[in-house]
Amino acid sequence: MTSDDLIRARGLRKSYATATSSQQVLSGIDLDIAAGEFVVVLGRSGSGKSTLLNLLGAMDRPTEGQLTIGGQRVDRLDEAGRTLFRRRHVGFVFQAFNLIPTLTVSENLRLPLELNGLDADADDRIAGYLERLGLADKTDRYPEQLSGGEQQRVAVARALVHEPSLLVADEPTGNLDLETGREVLALLDRMTREAGKTLVMATHSPEVIGIADRVLTIRDGRIQASSS
Repeated sequence: MTSDDLIRARGLRKSYATATSSQQVLSGIDLDIAAGEFVVVLGRSGSGKSTLLNLLGAMDRPTEGQLTIGGQRVDRLDEAGRTLFRRRHVGFVFQAFNLIPTLTVSENLRLPLELNGLDADADDRIAGYLERLGLADKTDRYPEQLSGGEQQRVAVARALVHEPSLLVADEPTGNLDLETGREVLALLDRMTREAGKTLVMATHSPEVIGIADRVLTIRDGRIQASSS
């Protein structure tokens, strides 16, 4: 692992036990991702790409192997430890937006700040992000009052507002039309690069291939190809 790497994975394996057997989803992943890099993970349904993102985002624990993120051995953390790690160091953007429907736009952005004890300048941070996203007039709206594209822009802001080192995006344009999806991808690319954050994205969108720093193809639980 070099000083420029944020993520280092060695021999990552993930299996899920059933009543009668064990299904191996990841079969030994070796991977280095640099700080500030934008990496896309491609693969068919069932290839293991979402499982890999869950491990990199500390949402799950590998069955075997080592995973280091920002100098922290994440594979050694228990569930409580992974929760704290995610809260501070990882931001997530999901296909289904996952905004809290009973909270306004500004309240959705305030939540990760409060959880991390960063609420001293919360108002300024929130206002700054909403202004950059063209959502300054939506601060008191609820998610159901926004379009799909607006909801995903709020989700991007929520993922970045507490300044995590890693952003994990799983099919972030899957619920959007083509043009809105392109706008969200451009937004993700611009905002993560401006903030110097690392972005790992699973997607089927061909537009991403042209703007990512590197594209990984995963098949049958192994990385089959890497291109830049």
